[in-house]
Amino acid sequence: MSDAISAAPQARVVTMEPAVQITDLTYRYRGEKTEALKGISLSLNRGEFLVVMGPSGAGKSTLAAAMNGLIPNFFKGKIAGEVRIFGQKTTETTVARNSETVGIVFQDFEAQLFSTNLELEVTFGMENFGVDRDEMHARMEEVINYVGIAHLKGRAPSTLSGGQKQKLAIASVLAMKPRVVVMDEPTTDLDPISKMGVFEITRRLCEHHDTTLMMIEHETEEALYADKIALMQDGRLIRLGPTREVLRDVDLMRSVGVAPLGIPSFFKRMGEGDLPITVDEGVARFNELSWKVSAPAYQKLTENEAAARAGLGEVLIRCDGLDHTYDTGLKALDAVTCEVRRGDVLAILGQNGSGKTTLAKHFNGLLMPTGGEVLVDGKPTRDQGIFKIGQKIGYVFQNPDHQIFSETVFDEVAFSSRLRKLPEDEIKARVAQALASVGLTGMEKEDPFSLTKSGRQRVAVASVLASKPDVLILDEPTTGLDYSEQRGMMDLVQRLNKAGSTIIFVTHHMWVVAEYARSVIVMKEGRVILQGTPREVFSHGDRLHDAFLRPPHFVDFSNRLGHTFLTPEEMAGCIVRGMEA
Repeated sequence: MSDAISAAPQARVVTMEPAVQITDLTYRYRGEKTEALKGISLSLNRGEFLVVMGPSGAGKSTLAAAMNGLIPNFFKGKIAGEVRIFGQKTTETTVARNSETVGIVFQDFEAQLFSTNLELEVTFGMENFGVDRDEMHARMEEVINYVGIAHLKGRAPSTLSGGQKQKLAIASVLAMKPRVVVMDEPTTDLDPISKMGVFEITRRLCEHHDTTLMMIEHETEEALYADKIALMQDGRLIRLGPTREVLRDVDLMRSVGVAPLGIPSFFKRMGEGDLPITVDEGVARFNELSWKVSAPAYQKLTENEAAARAGLGEVLIRCDGLDHTYDTGLKALDAVTCEVRRGDVLAILGQNGSGKTTLAKHFNGLLMPTGGEVLVDGKPTRDQGIFKIGQKIGYVFQNPDHQIFSETVFDEVAFSSRLRKLPEDEIKARVAQALASVGLTGMEKEDPFSLTKSGRQRVAVASVLASKPDVLILDEPTTGLDYSEQRGMMDLVQRLNKAGSTIIFVTHHMWVVAEYARSVIVMKEGRVILQGTPREVFSHGDRLHDAFLRPPHFVDFSNRLGHTFLTPEEMAGCIVRGMEA
């Protein structure tokens, strides 16, 4: 895997045959006052791989829906301009006919899965297209082997992990042999190695099958393998160009709201003009410049980190030999021993199904041990009960829609205080304080479901904060958010920690761990396999790989140079240049 991550992608031969031609495409949804797309023009040749990036609301998913005529044939609205796929205008034929040429893997890929087993799911589309039975079986076998899920034959989609479900959704589309494949944020809920698996499939598609691919993606590191990148903002195409050129434009990417790569950001910060973008290129350029890492500066960095760790408070939560087996017989936790100290910011990492969320739910009594014990303030959770623990430890679920149910933001945030029969004046004061903490003052009368996902996430956090817990647990707080929203959410978490809250969060986003966590627990198959600071944990690349994780590219780059740095800013402060060395 490391070679695939660190090395520059190999150049591919692209056939100079127009596959996708979008000309001055403008679209406004019915009932909306502003256009979702504003004069978009771009073209792709057969076999090209385009990654579309941009903040939420940029128009990326609208562009994807226009590729096979869902817009305007299904999603009604006002359209101008045109989309042609191999010369055919999408508005001049049906969505069903277009889908024979253009296959779409939707952002909510689980909504595409409805059959009772894997084989039926893959063959469903082919049956609708009238594919011969023998051909259908041959294609099914080919695609499930291609995406690596042949060993799951006979399984119901509902029993698969997130990564397996995503591969099944991709296989179901590929089985229909579309000439163009559109994937709308296909890796959002996946662990880092599952993400790499999806991108490996897309690369093979382009390299060996002449498939034209458009992928909407927030993860900048994975965009390295595309031929082109399109940056969108407010419905407009801000930049379209070769991948390496766009990724080197650190300032533009940041201004659009897309995370710039750490390696070019570091070299730009150091005043360099020729910016490497991969790990191998970064290491080679660093050595060419004869730069060195200052040992005293690095030692001071680690000493400051150790001092901050030593300043944490008493143990609030402790797990001793914790086991948990679900009623189905699945053993999700196996002899877990760990602790959470007051004032810490703890990140829990692991692949899908490793036991992260199961562990987090034990911290506040949502789940009880089937072996061992969990102590909160020195007392077993079994002896306290969820209501009492919930006053000390708040839990924000991964999907805020699973937590929100009130008609107004005020009522949602006030719910826990009303449940405890607090005086109305105190309830109002707590709601005001909680909304101010998450930046939602003035939104009290709004319907929470009318807000963006980021907004709903903040309402969920505020509803927990209103009960004034000592510990706040957030399950995947950045999933489904764009880079700016992720920054906003984690900056909020950081402010809450500085104000006295102990924070625990579950995440797949490694850069979030590098920049915001103070402690890390890494899980695999229900066991804790690594514990320590982010710097300590990210220095063990091989063990992370065994847990289906990997450090951010920038951290991997610094590891290759013999020191573990978590951010470009941190590393830049420890560099001694050529003659100074």
